[in-house]
Amino acid sequence: MIGKIVVSGFSLLLVVGVVIGVIATVNRTEEGLGNMHNLSPQMKAATQICQPTNYKEVCTKTLGDVNSTDPKQLIKGGILAISESLTKSLNLSNDLIVKVKEGDNRTKTSLNDCKTLLNDAKEELDDIIEKVSQVSLKDLTEQADEFRIWLSSIISYNELCIDGFEDTNDLKATISNSTEYANELTDNILEMLAGFSKILHSFGLQLNLPNSRRLLEEDNGFPTWLSAADRKLLAVKDTNRPKPNAVVAKDGSGQYKSINAAINAYPANLKGRYVIYVKAGIYNEEVKVPKKMPNIFMYGDGPRRTIVTGKKSFAGGINTFNTASFAVDSDGFIGRSMGFSNTAGPDGHQAVALRVNSDMSVFYNCRMDGYQDTLLYQAKRQFYRNCVISGTIDFLFGYGAAIIQNSLIIVRKPNPNQFNTVTADGRKEKGQNTGLVIHNCRIVPEEKLTPQRLTTKTYLGRPWKAYSRTVVMQSQLGDLIQPQGWKEWIGSQFLDTIYYAEYANTGPGANTARRIKWKTLHFLNRQGAQPFTAGTFLPQSPQWIGAAGVPFLTGFKN
Repeated sequence: MIGKIVVSGFSLLLVVGVVIGVIATVNRTEEGLGNMHNLSPQMKAATQICQPTNYKEVCTKTLGDVNSTDPKQLIKGGILAISESLTKSLNLSNDLIVKVKEGDNRTKTSLNDCKTLLNDAKEELDDIIEKVSQVSLKDLTEQADEFRIWLSSIISYNELCIDGFEDTNDLKATISNSTEYANELTDNILEMLAGFSKILHSFGLQLNLPNSRRLLEEDNGFPTWLSAADRKLLAVKDTNRPKPNAVVAKDGSGQYKSINAAINAYPANLKGRYVIYVKAGIYNEEVKVPKKMPNIFMYGDGPRRTIVTGKKSFAGGINTFNTASFAVDSDGFIGRSMGFSNTAGPDGHQAVALRVNSDMSVFYNCRMDGYQDTLLYQAKRQFYRNCVISGTIDFLFGYGAAIIQNSLIIVRKPNPNQFNTVTADGRKEKGQNTGLVIHNCRIVPEEKLTPQRLTTKTYLGRPWKAYSRTVVMQSQLGDLIQPQGWKEWIGSQFLDTIYYAEYANTGPGANTARRIKWKTLHFLNRQGAQPFTAGTFLPQSPQWIGAAGVPFLTGFKN
């Protein structure tokens, strides 16, 4: 369940101490910060809190205008600055739409998508600002990783906006220059939160925080704290389904004939889960789960029997973001025993089967079939278990923090003269705690590709953005994987800043002796791979994955 953040009065006890701490400790850190005797207390605090950031000049200029020396207020001031920057980008999109030439539908579509995405970013920032206002300094420190996930989604909205333009479009640079400032502001806050305990220590504050990364005990794959009621509702086998609030059936035997109709019947002021059962059938409808309908649990009769399908594609004139056959924007979504397909084929180019912009979302025993860009893990925390995912080019791509575990990844036959890349992660800024982890999976060719699997080149992935991060571990890699393993995006672009890694993989495609020679490609030991296990990489994962009623590995297998 998506819980509310607990409000604490702890920050009230710290306000006086913060001011005293700033003045006392600033004088002790002149060696690292330079001579700040002539700075105001506010500017001293801003300079101090900006130390870990990647864009220090932007940081100090922004926070120097915040009339406070309270670290929490400085963080809040930085987030407000992001919101102001997004407003300017949104206004720019509105201004540019009226200047688009008649008949240039692609550009107009891209600008309209930007309006939608930037407005969504603004709304989510408003939620983040409210959460920051409600929590104490101690709570903010303990929940820093979660706040970083939420803030990272703002960058994903900006990047989706930019990626909607063709590279030859002059407006792409104009919009990009506008959103880049918001990305820099966001990255600064992300870096502050990443080292917030140290920052507070430099302010003279010691909070004696518990170890928030302690893994919870498990019982047969489920956290031992999970209530009996939740287990009864959610931890059930397909032969013993939970009672649904809504039943969908194409033959009229349910309450609704379409999935969207069942979603739209979401009750007002709902507490708990809204359970939708989708009976076997092929549902050719563009399904969208709106942001204001959280905690939906949707299950079908199996991934080959209950299938949501569509065929929208980039080649068909639709931007990638809007090609998804099934899109989830609400938090806490659970999908189980369903199939999601995009049948545009390799000629459709980018054509998404499933787009997920849902924090703490879980997909179990599901299937996603497409060619290029099959699964878009758009933003926030996502977990996929016992799934089948197929595609050709960049078919696992996105900007969020996602783990695919115990799943079958099928590489399909592309068009002639095309190569296959399994992943394309879109981590844009260094401070984002996002990326893609493939854990305990199998990567194999489809039957049609098998005869050509050694001549049609297939790579584990390529770096889409500057800080692209992808880890493949404890997985079985077929011989279709090229010996070099990974592929450049464009020449040497991004190769100094990305993070790619492999750990304890098996199979003929796992031999690392001839891997491409990037200094940013790492071959990890067990300790080095630990940060990419589900219990560590996805903040608070034992709680929300366990509550979804699916088995999962918080650490390594075996």
